[in-house]
Amino acid sequence: VSDLFTTKVNKSIHFHTLQHTQEVLSASEIMAEHYQIADEDRFALSLAAWFHDTGYCGGTAKGHEDLSIQMAEKFMTGHQVSQPVIDKVRGCINATRIPQTPTSLIEQIICDADLFHLGTGDFKEKNRLLREELNDFGGLDLSKRDWRRLNIDFLQRHNYFTTYAKENLQPLKTVYLDELKEKLKSDEKTGKKNKKEELPSLEKNKYKVKTKGKDKGLTEEEIKKVADLKKKKEKELQSERAISTVFRIVAQSQNNLSQMADTKSNILISVNAIILSIMISSVFDKLKTDTYLQAPFTILVTICVVSMVFAILATRPNITSGTFTKEDIAAKRTNLLFFGNFHKMGLPDFDWAMTELLADKNYLYSSMIKDTYFLGIVLAKKYKYLRIAYTIFMFGLIAAMIAFTIAFLAPGVTEVYG
Repeated sequence: VSDLFTTKVNKSIHFHTLQHTQEVLSASEIMAEHYQIADEDRFALSLAAWFHDTGYCGGTAKGHEDLSIQMAEKFMTGHQVSQPVIDKVRGCINATRIPQTPTSLIEQIICDADLFHLGTGDFKEKNRLLREELNDFGGLDLSKRDWRRLNIDFLQRHNYFTTYAKENLQPLKTVYLDELKEKLKSDEKTGKKNKKEELPSLEKNKYKVKTKGKDKGLTEEEIKKVADLKKKKEKELQSERAISTVFRIVAQSQNNLSQMADTKSNILISVNAIILSIMISSVFDKLKTDTYLQAPFTILVTICVVSMVFAILATRPNITSGTFTKEDIAAKRTNLLFFGNFHKMGLPDFDWAMTELLADKNYLYSSMIKDTYFLGIVLAKKYKYLRIAYTIFMFGLIAAMIAFTIAFLAPGVTEVYG
C-alpha cells in the first residue's frame, strides 16, 4: 500500500494520501482496543484500513471503493487469507461508501475511523486539504462559500455509528458545524457573491471527508463550546439512564406479575387434577349403587374441569407469525424485542434489523413502549382468566359441598319418614 501511494497515486491528491490511510488505521486500532474485538475481526479491520483508499491509484475518485476491493482481494488471495476474513474486508471497504452503510461492529469502526477528523482538532487543516484535492484532482472550482455550504450539508447528514465516536468526537464536530453556519450567515449578510449557483454534491462525486487527528489548535472559545456540549451530553445521558431505569423496573414488575399468574394457574390446575383423580378413583364405582351421589359428583367434576380450562387459558402461550419485512422495519412497525416477531427469520435478517433498531433511538424507545404495552395486555388477559377460574372454583366447591351434604342427608330423612 505504501508503494502504491508513493508511485501510482496522482500527486494532485492532497487528502487521500498514505498519511490519511495510516491515520485511519491508527483510529481503527484505538476503537478495536476499546471494544476488545476478536483477533480475526481486528485482522480484517486492519487490512480494510490499509486498502480502503488504494482505488485512488486508478486515477478517479468515483467508484474507487470497487478498485480498492479488487486490489485487497488479489493481495489476500495471494497470501492465502481465509475466505471469512476476505468477506469481512470486502464488507468494511464497501461500508465506507458515501452514504456509509455499516452492518457490523468492525464496519462501524472503519466508517468512524474514516471520518475521525470531523471531531478532532485537525478538522480545519484536513478540510483545507480536501478542498484543494477537489479543486485540483476533481476538476471543481469551489469557492470558500460553496465549500462551507457543502460542509454544512455533509456534517448535518453525517452520524457516527460507534458509541466511542459519539462520546469522543461528536461534541467537537457539533462545534465546527455551528462555526460554519455562523460564517455562512456572515457571508450572506455581507453580500458576497457565490461563484456557483448549483453546488456539486459530495455523494455524487463520491468524495469522502476522512482522517484522524489530535485535538490541537483549538481556540479558547471552541474549548468552551466543547465543555458546554459535554455538559449537555451528560444531562442527556442522565435522562437516558432514568428512562432505562423506568423501563427496567416496569419490565421486572411485569415479569414478576406474569410469574405469579403462572404459579397461581399451576396451583389451581394441580388442585383440580388431584380432586378429579380422587373422585374418579373412589366415587365413580359407587354411582351405580348410590344414585344419590350422581348429582353432587357431576357438579364437582364440572366445576373442576371448567376451572382447569380457564387456568390453562391463563397460561396458554400465543405466538405470532414470527416474520417481518424490510418495509416493516423501515416503517417501524415491528417490535424486535418480542421473540414472536422474528423467530422464523434468518440470523442475517435479524442482525440487520436489530442494527437498524439500535441505530435509531426513537425506534428503540418506541419498541420498548410497545413491548411494555403488549406485555400489559397479556398480563390483563392472564389475570382475567385466572380470576374467572378461581371464582368458579371457590363458588363451585361450595355448591358441590352443599350438594354432597344434601345427598348424604336425604337418604336418612327418607328412611326416617318412610
